[in-house]
Amino acid sequence: MTKKAIIGQKVGMTQVWDDNNKVVPVTVLEVAPLRVVSVKTQEANGYQAIQVTSGSVDADKLTKPEAGHFEKAGVEAGESLMELRLEDVSEYEVGQEITCEVFEAGEIIDVTATSKGKGFAGVMKRHNFAGQRATHGAHLVHRMPGSVGQCATPARIFKGKKMAGRMGGEQVTTQNLEVVRSDVEKNMVLVKGSVPGPKGGSVVIRNAVKKGEG
Repeated sequence: MTKKAIIGQKVGMTQVWDDNNKVVPVTVLEVAPLRVVSVKTQEANGYQAIQVTSGSVDADKLTKPEAGHFEKAGVEAGESLMELRLEDVSEYEVGQEITCEVFEAGEIIDVTATSKGKGFAGVMKRHNFAGQRATHGAHLVHRMPGSVGQCATPARIFKGKKMAGRMGGEQVTTQNLEVVRSDVEKNMVLVKGSVPGPKGGSVVIRNAVKKGEG
């Protein structure tokens, strides 16, 4: 289960050197301090989560329901509202600030983001199809998928059939990445390896559910 989580923004990739003087490729995530706007409990809401915001925005630029929500909570209006489901929310309260210090170097994490959109793609690129043969009369069908359905029965293509279509732009979770460095002063978290999504994309960082902490 998720014990702790934060939300950051992907800055890009770079490299650092470890104690053994080896190059480590890292993804830089900017984690602005989060403010708790609402706490969801099992008794009141049927699940446990915290609603958070970051940044600052003029309340006059928000809709009345949004502005009223921040005003009721007594929290400075932020750029957006995000919800993080947690196993236990007893340690959180409205107005509390959460920074990247919740994760330390060496911890194992899972990251979730929206992958880069790659536009319309064929079956070979999208689903790793092998393609058709290039000899024995095959004509202009080398990258085509081949037969995709049956005859008169059922006279349709089943839902979920692997075909050409839009590729990317989906929620992707990469598991068991390592936190290389967590800098509270610069609001930066360095994660070993690559993280899904484009530069500037939102990334949810959670403790690893399969390997646990450390």
